[in-house]
Amino acid sequence: MNELIALVDDEPDILELMALHLKKAGFRTESFADSKSFLRFLEKQLPSLVILDLMLPDADGLEVCRLLKKDERYSGIPVIMVTAKSDETDKILGLEIGADDYVTKPFSAKELAARVRAVLRRQRPAADNGRIEIGGLMIIDPQAYQVRVGGQAADLTSTEFRILRLLGSKPGRVFTRDQILDYLWGHEKIVLDRTIDVHIRNLRDKLGPAAGWIKNVRGVGYKLEP
Repeated sequence: MNELIALVDDEPDILELMALHLKKAGFRTESFADSKSFLRFLEKQLPSLVILDLMLPDADGLEVCRLLKKDERYSGIPVIMVTAKSDETDKILGLEIGADDYVTKPFSAKELAARVRAVLRRQRPAADNGRIEIGGLMIIDPQAYQVRVGGQAADLTSTEFRILRLLGSKPGRVFTRDQILDYLWGHEKIVLDRTIDVHIRNLRDKLGPAAGWIKNVRGVGYKLEP
């Protein structure tokens, strides 16, 4: 592994705990107590993943996440949100603006390391790198981690890309929410029931003329069908 993980949290004890256990799990870490020092660091070096607290002293963590996902220099960096809040609204909002996962305080060291490994694993290209062409309009390119619709690149998060790739692997086949969750997170999934619906809604917003190809099969799941 040895990937670099950026830790952004204003609680020194939490930062120390995360750094300790992630280093034991084989990762390198850089710790930041506020958003300004973290953003300055990004100008010099890009981490493999960011663990971002939602309650920072100088910024709203959601705004920091939104900034990262809107900047093409940083949009490909996966983000795991950390929050003490149990309110589902905060988690859903974070996922909607592009966060890849979340953990709620208090969390176990094993859970945090498992989430980091799972998100990083989703970033790695699968063995099958063949392009998928659908309906003469959409091209899904796993090697480039890119989707083009009518020749225009769609700005997808890593999770959105993986969902679309799964649906596009067998056009017309219905995938249940559980099957999609298993594909994304496997046995390490601990996510909200609405997570898939949030990502599907975001996908439709970004696919332009192909948006209607993602169809909801009521009570079952989703399929991609031109």
